[in-house]
Amino acid sequence: MELLSPAGNAEKLYYAYAYGADAAYIGLKKFSLRVKADNFYDDEYKKVTDLKKRFPGRKLHCALNISFHNNDIEAFKNNIDYFRLYPIDAFIVQDLGIVPLLQKEFPDAALHVSTQASCINYEAVKMYKSLGFKRVVLGREVSLDEIRQIKDAVPDMELEAFCHGAMCIAYAGRCLMSAYLTGRSAQSGFCSHTCRWNYGVVARDAKKLAESGFLSLEEGKRPGEYFPVYEGEDFTAVLSSKDISMISHLADMKAAGIDSLKIEGRMKSVYYVALVTRAYRKALDALDGKISEEEAVPFIAELDNVAHRESTTGFYYGRGDADKTTSGASDSPYLLAAEIGTELTDDEQNVVFCAGTETAAEFDRQLNALCREARAARDRDLHQHPEKVPVAAQRKEGWHMYSFTPLNKTDVSQELDIITPDKAVQTVKPGTWQLIDPETGTLREWAFDGHPCVLYIGCGLEDGALVRTKDPGYVAGQFRGSDR
Repeated sequence: MELLSPAGNAEKLYYAYAYGADAAYIGLKKFSLRVKADNFYDDEYKKVTDLKKRFPGRKLHCALNISFHNNDIEAFKNNIDYFRLYPIDAFIVQDLGIVPLLQKEFPDAALHVSTQASCINYEAVKMYKSLGFKRVVLGREVSLDEIRQIKDAVPDMELEAFCHGAMCIAYAGRCLMSAYLTGRSAQSGFCSHTCRWNYGVVARDAKKLAESGFLSLEEGKRPGEYFPVYEGEDFTAVLSSKDISMISHLADMKAAGIDSLKIEGRMKSVYYVALVTRAYRKALDALDGKISEEEAVPFIAELDNVAHRESTTGFYYGRGDADKTTSGASDSPYLLAAEIGTELTDDEQNVVFCAGTETAAEFDRQLNALCREARAARDRDLHQHPEKVPVAAQRKEGWHMYSFTPLNKTDVSQELDIITPDKAVQTVKPGTWQLIDPETGTLREWAFDGHPCVLYIGCGLEDGALVRTKDPGYVAGQFRGSDR
């Protein structure tokens, strides 16, 4: 089975490929159902083209899955020359009106039916096949038994199904709540996720009851069917679906005839894309006998360390599990601290170390140039604030230097968890790594977003390594917001 991962921007596309995706799906500005994802625009086609060359054989799918109005069709026509710059292998569409245009302008690209089309029966699959579609992304409401029936009826049609990520309370995501409350239509790519908003319970007694966890919604004509309501410190979760997770059922998905496993999440983080992709890659490799099940276990276990809600198997084994809602929180005990880039060459490292020597020497020259009174005052200040004295980085035998892009604060007193495509977690202790300012060549005590530095560490690292640290604000079982 193909493993298909989400990519909201070029950076996430790299991590999708690096962590094991056979294919990735992207959206282009204005024509994707995730317009709040970064998506792709301007000259990013150059980065995408380079990534396709760097990862030969990997596929690129482009989501054009909005419902097109007349002005959208015209806008698409006006952007065709730009779209041609991307190495797109397939387009994912729900609106049949765009199909003839795609077939004419992109004859080499495959057509995939979007899950938004709610294709869940073999007659519909036959119809799409007759129109020239190569693949159907099945609606989430279909069961594994139904998928097997579809595959038996149309064996030469590729079937794609979601294996992991967020689900929606509306049929195939076709929800009107967002349009009703905000004027932002989900079918035009502007879903505001109103089902997970911070609704307040205004009556005092009702609020107290909701906080107890015993309050549920019951529709008048469906007695006995309950949807839990949970009132947190600053939010109420209503009608919030569980996440789907099929990591333990891949053999059943394969037996049903599924050709491609799709991970939801173009709006999710680099950390999410990397760890979820890696977990399913290892699980698939174990299923295919490429690695043992024991080897896959630590990678699969890391799914619990990615932000997620309670999980379900969706509709695959029946609707009972899918009908159960959850409290809406999505959280992780870790923060993505930094992205580790390429290893510096010997010449590049020499530049850093030379800069450190020069910075320290210049500091001493400036001190020595001060008059006696000024020097005494400066020495007192430095005694009280020793961090002001630049410390030149020193070369260490067997250590490696990497570019380092901080995303959250990283402090040299912390343990770091190194995440790589083929090592589940590598914990490095304080003292076995350093942060260096590449311009001054001096040691840094900390770094965060906007403070470029290099990582100097006593072990070699794989390409695509990520750094995570414990989130000090995380408390297991405690809700920190419905939008995380």
